[in-house]
Amino acid sequence: MSQSAYARAGVDIEAGDRAVELMKAHVARTKRPEVLGGLGGFAGFFDASAFKNYDHPVLATSTDGVGTKVAIAQAMDKHDTIGFDLMGMLVDDLVVCGAEPLFVTDYIACGKVVPERIADIVKGIAAAAEVAGCSLLGGETAEHPGLLSPDEYDIAGATTGVVEKSKILGADRIVAGDVVLAMASSGLHSNGYSLVRHVLLEEAGWKLDRDVSELGGTLGETLLTPTKVYALDVLDLLKATEVHAMSHITGGGLANNLARVIPDHLSVTLERSSWTPPAVFQLVQQVGKVSQSDIEATLNMGVGMVAVLPEASLDAARAALDARGVANWVLGRVEASEAAQERVTMTGEHPSAG
Repeated sequence: MSQSAYARAGVDIEAGDRAVELMKAHVARTKRPEVLGGLGGFAGFFDASAFKNYDHPVLATSTDGVGTKVAIAQAMDKHDTIGFDLMGMLVDDLVVCGAEPLFVTDYIACGKVVPERIADIVKGIAAAAEVAGCSLLGGETAEHPGLLSPDEYDIAGATTGVVEKSKILGADRIVAGDVVLAMASSGLHSNGYSLVRHVLLEEAGWKLDRDVSELGGTLGETLLTPTKVYALDVLDLLKATEVHAMSHITGGGLANNLARVIPDHLSVTLERSSWTPPAVFQLVQQVGKVSQSDIEATLNMGVGMVAVLPEASLDAARAALDARGVANWVLGRVEASEAAQERVTMTGEHPSAG
């Protein structure tokens, strides 16, 4: 059978259809009761009648991508975990506001549709959606020959959630005396990879299959560690006790992201002595001779999520996180401050890894 004109131009409709068939079972596992219909329509449908149980439902939305971590997945030809990185970036920006993620849509741009590769990417997105308790409601795979090489792709997505208006978390709830509670990251998550790749792959010339004793495996395995998805952990925490605000530690690092929810008249001092960053952070800093201030303003340093809560809520909060297997510890406390003072500062030294 001769190729169509579109196929000769580099766009393979049949490959796209095959990719959809391969991903259907993965997507189906994410279906919440509120989802109407299945794949193949012009739009996804979510039954909003459940919102009648809210006094004043407010929708929250977030759009994000994975960034240059996709280059690691492409180099290692492993594509079934990058979806966790996308979902972590999306849904965890919602839950820090107190919202429950409801559904997500994805967008994959690629140079060539390889059905098995696209299905692997969507498999990871769907698995992470299950972990987050939300539905993969729809998506788009776009083939861009001439713009991207055959093995290149990028992924992004958008998510929508709902929160009772009176329960929206934020800076206006925080008071002096509140405790700052950290939740451990699973590693680098999805931020700072341009720095990490520059230091380890370009300047140091390391290969992804290099065994690194400090990491307990290959460099590539560590760099591709999936982002932890905190959504259900946080929702359980919010059910268990009072929380005033939360911060998702992404681009900009711990202090900069926490500062986004600290009001002008308050400040926080974070104690580095309260935790030891995982080995990969120390490796990047040492190999690249990266200053403490630079690395803390770029990488999460082992803290993926932060809750700010009343002292009286601390025991219940830690018990809720412990029950879900989320490592947690007290980072610092909120204090009254002068308006000109830095909202978040870090002090002390991290304990050695030994």
